[in-house]
Amino acid sequence: MRRAALWTVVIAALLIFGAARLPFEKSLEAAHREAGLRSAALNIELREQIGQLAYAAALSGFRSLVAAFLWIEAHTAWEQTAWGRMAGLFQSVTGLQPRSLVYWDLASWHMAWNASIAARDNPKEPSEFLRRRAEREYHEIGRDFLQRGIDNNPDAYLLRERMGIMLRDKFSDHCGAADAFAAAAERPEAPPYVKRLAAYELSQCEGREREAYERLRAIYLLGEDERLPRVITLINELEEKLDIPPSDRLAPAERD
Repeated sequence: MRRAALWTVVIAALLIFGAARLPFEKSLEAAHREAGLRSAALNIELREQIGQLAYAAALSGFRSLVAAFLWIEAHTAWEQTAWGRMAGLFQSVTGLQPRSLVYWDLASWHMAWNASIAARDNPKEPSEFLRRRAEREYHEIGRDFLQRGIDNNPDAYLLRERMGIMLRDKFSDHCGAADAFAAAAERPEAPPYVKRLAAYELSQCEGREREAYERLRAIYLLGEDERLPRVITLINELEEKLDIPPSDRLAPAERD
């Protein structure tokens, strides 16, 4: 009751001042649409998720503040290992702030790592089969958060990189991870290492070894800073696997 009363007071205060920000919010939405970004529409589903008062406050121009309060609630759910409630709160937060990368990133991490590990090691569930199934379900929820984050932020490299990491570490999907890293590397401000990660994963993707070899060689030829031990090792392994003619291989001096 105390928490509900606090929410009522806070949201009522937001409503009083929200009208002043409403024109700004509308102009911002128009700018986002012109830029080709998805609109963060407030719909009936979201109202059911966050409640009538919070929905009214968001409608009045305080989406970011409502999202911040809900994120605090989600953190409390995490501390209480209330994974289902936490996932629902993350849905509301990302629905309110779909262009905030940090919300998508942390929501996916909490679900695919924290919740999945807790499900796998759940001492209250004697069935290993059910524990593993719950673990996989949380992996899927985490992947879904990332995919929807990517859909709402198509030019950001971060979530695509996170997708590559998740596909590599949680799904053992080296082909998918390679494509995710490669897509991230094409985005503005992507760091150079992302291109290497794409090539590393591609080298483990059956049937795409030649493509991996060409990418790794291209990275190697960029200069000394890119000639890392793993790059050279993978090139040498692929040279053997693909039966590259000796004359086309890296010179012995270049392998050192």
